[in-house]
Amino acid sequence: MAEKKEKPKKEFKAYKPGKLCPKCNSRMAEHSDRYSCGKCGYTEFKPQKKPGA
Repeated sequence: MAEKKEKPKKEFKAYKPGKLCPKCNSRMAEHSDRYSCGKCGYTEFKPQKKPGA
């Protein structure tokens, strides 16, 4: 029989805890300009950075 080839080990990323939704207490998705909850639809916008400041 042929020799078994070992699979390369997977590298896992560390878990990054996100914001919790204040309405339904589930984890919110992080977008570039906002946080949004896929369960209840709550959206919270991130503060805008002013150029040159």
